[in-house]
Parts: sequence; structure tokens; C-alpha cells
Amino acid sequence: MTDTAPPAHPGLTGGPVYLDYNATTPIDPRVAEAMAPHLTVAFGNPSSGHAFGAGPRRALAEARADVASLIGAEPHEIVFTGSGSEADQLAVRGAVLASGASHPHVITQATEHPVVLETCRALQRLHGTRVTVLPVDGDGLVQPSALAAALTPDTVLVSIMAANNETGALQPVAELAALAHDRGVLVHTDAAQAAGKLDIDVRALGVDLLTVVGHKMYAPKGAAALYVREGVELEPVVYGGGQERGLRSGTENVALAAALGRAARLAADELADGAPVRTAALRDELHRRLANGLPGRVHLNGPELRRLPNTLNISIDGVPGHELLARTAQVAASTGSACHSGAHTPSPVLSAMGMDADRALGAVRLSLGRWSTQADIATAAAALVSGATGQ
Repeated sequence: MTDTAPPAHPGLTGGPVYLDYNATTPIDPRVAEAMAPHLTVAFGNPSSGHAFGAGPRRALAEARADVASLIGAEPHEIVFTGSGSEADQLAVRGAVLASGASHPHVITQATEHPVVLETCRALQRLHGTRVTVLPVDGDGLVQPSALAAALTPDTVLVSIMAANNETGALQPVAELAALAHDRGVLVHTDAAQAAGKLDIDVRALGVDLLTVVGHKMYAPKGAAALYVREGVELEPVVYGGGQERGLRSGTENVALAAALGRAARLAADELADGAPVRTAALRDELHRRLANGLPGRVHLNGPELRRLPNTLNISIDGVPGHELLARTAQVAASTGSACHSGAHTPSPVLSAMGMDADRALGAVRLSLGRWSTQADIATAAAALVSGATGQ
């Protein structure tokens, strides 16, 4: 394997233990190195026919190939976008508007990322699209029988995320895609949290559209891509000069594409080197330390096995998540609640799973990543136990 040992990260020294990798990842120094020339000397427009365009054009092609390789796609099936939200919107809005259906129907699910849910609502409001939001079970999973019952002759798209950003729950995407394809329905999955953390193969999943997000895999914010299976028609998200297969016109951001490509290559190396197993071991050690330090008070939210290897979502009896993290400055993590004008409300994801308000308000999401260490786990666990006991 190559490039599997990450260099020390300057942003993670001397501060709190960073356990919020699902929110965003630090930019890997090797990724920053890959994009740097395109911010200075390699400034040309990749569409230019002269020498200054040749280097950027090669960089785009290389990045496209690296992203494709990570997910088992072909390079020409990769469309670069400016964010995961843009990629999701291109997939959902693009599929509906290109379908030509007079009464299009879209199916998604209750714990989906807000961009998919809001895009569906906008299609409903602006274009009369009918939307079905499937329920999830107590682990946050869609039951295939629910999807089978919801499919109709008017259904044009099913959009189900690969992995939940809060609980790490892994949806049965391949099984759901097979059901949809039996009815001739396109399938999109937002793999923002899964790509780079798990082996992803678009052919094995059977999806037609898949979202990859750079800042979830050690590239900068603003770098993302959409896999568009060859033959799938989408309405463009940006009209103009025809870049990115005409789906997202505008001169390409070569620096960010190069960063995403390098991030994809590094992720592929780490996956081959067994990184998910090592990360899961650290996650489980953190869980054990918390459970041992707070006997009977720690509850796992989401599935025990069918989840991302880096994600631990727990509730601790007797202390709201936001209060716990406020007491624990040594740990940078996220809660399972949203704050509106000073009032905390339960996470919609946990509520959709049927969780009562007190437990949902107690939730804390601890997500590990490339630079998480045994020492980090010991420090974070001790600090969280101390914060939960008021010591």
C-alpha cells in the first residue's frame, strides 16, 4: 500500500480531542499538497487548448479517475460539484425533471439528509411532485417491505442515504435498489458519510446516482461529486458552457477537484490496509470506557452492528447532551439536539426512530477518524465520565 501513514496534523495539536469527524474532517496535508499547484502556477483553464490548459486538464482527468476508482465507477460517470448538497439536488431534482412524467412520484425516508427532504418538498411545491417519506424502525433502518408497498407506476426515483450522519446506521441500499429496479425506478444514495469509510461499489449496490463529499474524507469544503450511471438522464443544475457533461456548467475548480481526487486515492489505500477495523476497535473501546465509568447510564442509539465503523451515538441518563459537552471542554463532539433561540429540541433523526424526548436530548455523537488514537480515547472517556458525574 502507499500513503497509508498520515503525517501529523497541525490543527489537532494542543487542543481538545477531536471527535466530530462526521461533521467535517481535517484537510489531510497530502491533499493540501495536491491542490496547491492549481492555486499558483497551474492556473490555466482546463478548456484552453494551449499549454496552460494542458496541466489542469490532466489533473481533472486524474481526479475523476481516482474518485471513480474509489466507488467502482467509470471516470466519465463522475460529475464534479461544489458540495454534497448540490450533488444531491442534481440527482433528485435532475431525475424528476428529466423523467418526463406528468405526475412524478419520489420516495425517500424519514432520517434522510435535509437537502434531500427539502429538495423533495420544493419539487412538491413547485412541480406538483408526489413525495412519500418512508418510516424507519428503532434502529433507523428502512424496511424493504415498506419500500415495496410504496412503489407505484408513477415512481421515478428512490433516494435513500447509505449511512446516517448521526447514528451511523447503514441502510440496506442494495436490497432497496433491487426492489426499485424491478419496477424500472432510478435509485440515488447519498454516500457522504460512507464513501472512504467503507468499501463502496456502485455496481454491487445497484444504484444509478451516488453522492461523494470531500470534506467528509479529508478534502476541503466545496469539493464533491455525483456518480451518474451511463445512460441516466438528468436536468442540469447549472446551464451554460457544457462542462461536466452539461450537468454542471462553469469553469471547473481544478484545485478542489485535485484535492478530492487525492483524498479518494488515500481513502482507497486506507480501506485496503484495514482502517475500518482499527477505527471500529477504537470506537468500541470508547464505548466500553464510558459504559464502565457510568454503569447503567449509557445507551447506544442506532444499530449495534449495522453502522459506520467510526460512529458512536449514545445517550447518558441524567444529563442533556448539550450540557455534557459544555462541561467537557476537552472534547469536541456534537449533540443529538438542535438549538433554536436558546431552546434545545430533540434530533429529528432520533425522534423518527421513536426515541422519547429525554433520551434524544441526552444524545451525544462521537465520531472518530484518521488521527484518532488510543490516547485520545482514554482522554475523551475520562473527561466525559467526569462531566456526566459532575466531578
